[in-house]
Amino acid sequence: MDAVRGARGESADGFREFVANRSSALLKTAVLLCGGDRHAGEDLLQNALIKVAGRWNRVEDPEAYVRQVLYRQQVSRWRLKWPRREVSYGEVPDAAAGDGGTSSAELRVVLFAALARLTARQRTVLVLRYFEDLPEADVARLLGCSVGTVRSTTHRSLARLRGLAPELAALGPADGEQPPSRDYAPVEVRP
Repeated sequence: MDAVRGARGESADGFREFVANRSSALLKTAVLLCGGDRHAGEDLLQNALIKVAGRWNRVEDPEAYVRQVLYRQQVSRWRLKWPRREVSYGEVPDAAAGDGGTSSAELRVVLFAALARLTARQRTVLVLRYFEDLPEADVARLLGCSVGTVRSTTHRSLARLRGLAPELAALGPADGEQPPSRDYAPVEVRP
């Protein structure tokens, strides 16, 4: 009986240590998945950690497992029939004064505001593809959909993001330039 209690105590200590060391990185991902809403991100992470705590003894790669629980919970949230909150503005915000450039802090604010106006599905796909830097096949596997669905959702999400925040276009590739592929597909090498 003491051996079982000892194993549970070591397991609990390992879980506490993991949460202490990795919770800030996981919170960043959760906040992005929630469209910049820190409170919703904290709730999402807390619920994921509660689910993981009960299975901690069987988890081989804790970071990957917690992230997968986060993604799946976010997918479950957008599939619910609850009405979605939308953010509306009474007036168009004034353009930034100065040299016409936008500081990185201003771009982050614009990006978070634009992400918040995307649907949860669009936001999740963009976070997984560009923040987590996952290939399309991994995103499809995590979200339980096809690679084609990930591609089309990514395309539509980026188009909507460009429409919501045209000032972010300066961060992307120039007209006619193809962005580098993030997929890890084999490449033909010529001598």
